[in-house]
Amino acid sequence: MGGNNKFIDKFSNVAMRVGGQIHLKALRDTFATIMPLYILAGVAVLINNVVLPFILKGNALVNAQYWGTVITNGTLNISGLLVAPIVAYMLSQSKRFENPLAAAIIALSSLIVMMPNVLEVTPVGAEKGVQVSGILGFSNIGTTGLFAGIIIGLITCELFITISHIDKLQIKLGDNIPPAVANSFNVLIPVILVLAFWGIISTVLFVCFDTNLVALISKFIQEPLRKVNTSLFGVIFLYSLGNFLFTLGIHQTVIYGTLLEPLLIANINENMLAYANHHTIPHIMNVAFVPTFGMIGGSGSTIVLLIVTFLFSKNKASKSIAKLGLAPGIFNINEPVIFGYPVVYNMALMIPFVALPAIGIAIAYAATALGFMSKCVVYIPWTTPPLVNAYLATAGDFRAVIVQLIIIAIGVLLYLPFVKINDKIMEKQMEQSNEEA
Repeated sequence: MGGNNKFIDKFSNVAMRVGGQIHLKALRDTFATIMPLYILAGVAVLINNVVLPFILKGNALVNAQYWGTVITNGTLNISGLLVAPIVAYMLSQSKRFENPLAAAIIALSSLIVMMPNVLEVTPVGAEKGVQVSGILGFSNIGTTGLFAGIIIGLITCELFITISHIDKLQIKLGDNIPPAVANSFNVLIPVILVLAFWGIISTVLFVCFDTNLVALISKFIQEPLRKVNTSLFGVIFLYSLGNFLFTLGIHQTVIYGTLLEPLLIANINENMLAYANHHTIPHIMNVAFVPTFGMIGGSGSTIVLLIVTFLFSKNKASKSIAKLGLAPGIFNINEPVIFGYPVVYNMALMIPFVALPAIGIAIAYAATALGFMSKCVVYIPWTTPPLVNAYLATAGDFRAVIVQLIIIAIGVLLYLPFVKINDKIMEKQMEQSNEEA
């Protein structure tokens, strides 16, 4: 028993270090900041392609859908531009750098420096593309440039902070200068050096290899990593690992928010864009799919635990916690259940808490792959109640609701024996307490 406790303690410490790693924390905070924009994009896609076609036709429909198009352009299609400065800002704040805004600005500039100067575009109504210069294309600043924004933002921030701390490179104008002016001159040389560095790399890649860093990152880092992590096996493994950590008191986002969510966000962004443009939907796994079918009522799909408790549990304490956790559980907030029931360090409940989300994801994946239900194409808030979230995430497919109900039914069968075991354990603990008293 002591050996098990030591292993759990060591495992927990490693997980906490990974979750608290400064660069991963900056990445997690970045996507938390951007999330409202992506949710708005999901609403725009839903209204444009589901709601408006029921109300309007012809030119009136086209004109009304312009609203959703410009919203999409201002959210999904500038993902790379959004991520680069925000991740640099978050990292510089974590490092307590005195001028985080400067770090954000130079990260944005660095990303643009690394983009191609000539793009091939297809004019409206034309069949062949033409090469143009002096423009930024959504193909580079959007989802494709997401990982480039992350990597360039992080590297730029580190370089900028390191060089800025070299006293000999600071231009100090004295104490009587306004702070904004003083800060600008203090980072003048570091800004020049960092941007010149990226400029040299961009030039070498273009002249010698006829490519750019954004394309290289997308091809050799973003796509291979996404194929592995967002595969059925990758998602189930990482998500189950995160849920297991939650049973040890370490929040699930330590794994999900750093290793999985950014890739799932890239997938839903591409799905929303494809759906908006009436193209084939590319991804089953995305940031709407996993919570909808693997987080029913919160991590561990604990809405099922509440259902089983209300229907079958004979323990008054468990039913009291279930009543307390029902209202937040409807909106997928289940900390009262996890720490109050408790699920944390509860060997009886740890098994279904980890297993049911994996089963739910596998069932929904199979249903989607077999064509029984549509792919998720709308980025919905994670607090959207069960059943409603399945309907909205798939842009109004009732079959997704049926799939979610099947998962809940299977979950009841899975949780039931463990809830009964937990009741017996609590009953024996109560008897022991009474004897000791």
